Amino acid sequence: MLPIIEKLLVLQDRDRRLLRVRAELLAVPGQRLMLQSRAAAGAAEYEALKKQSQHLESDRKKLELDADALKDRIGKVRVQQNETRSNDQYKAYEHQIETSQREISRLEDQQLELMEQSETACKQLAIATTAYAALKAESDRQLADLVTREKNLADEVAAATEARASAATGVDDPVVLNRYDRLLKTKGDNVIVGVGGNVCGGCHMQLTTQAVVSAKGQSELVACPTCSRILYFTADMG
Repeated sequence: MLPIIEKLLVLQDRDRRLLRVRAELLAVPGQRLMLQSRAAAGAAEYEALKKQSQHLESDRKKLELDADALKDRIGKVRVQQNETRSNDQYKAYEHQIETSQREISRLEDQQLELMEQSETACKQLAIATTAYAALKAESDRQLADLVTREKNLADEVAAATEARASAATGVDDPVVLNRYDRLLKTKGDNVIVGVGGNVCGGCHMQLTTQAVVSAKGQSELVACPTCSRILYFTADMG
């Protein structure tokens, strides 16, 4: 194998590592956003159930106060009814009392309905409280782990960048290095590829006889006629 090929393979290995850790680091903000969104959704669901439970209890208490006010009103009307000497006025008071009693009955029925709804809501809230506490604890833990991971990845990127620079320095032909860098931008991290079964290891297209012979000769850099990747050959490739 040509010495320059060996150096380029080392450089390609460094680039693969650098690209991998960079991609992992770039993915961190999205992962953080996903965790935060999931936690926010859980918090919103919990708060909605909490407000629903509070609203039901507030409505029930209002109905209770309204019913108590009507009971007080009935008591006052009865006093007036007992004091009146007019038969018509007595009947009018009686009508007021009956109307208020019907309204109290209606309010009490509504209270019972709200009590049942409130009981169900309380059970749901208890379950949601436990679930939300577990979700928040897990989200906080994962976010903390992500902070550590982000720092470690940043350190890895710095180390991989340094290792890449060192490997690039080893490629002492600037023309070849520029050629490699251009291919890296267009072909990704699969620039230096093997020849197996007379096929390019990059684009998997059949190679010309001349390209295969030249690659096996290992006397010069050979490019795939189809994708322009740099070819190399070893004995175990057959």
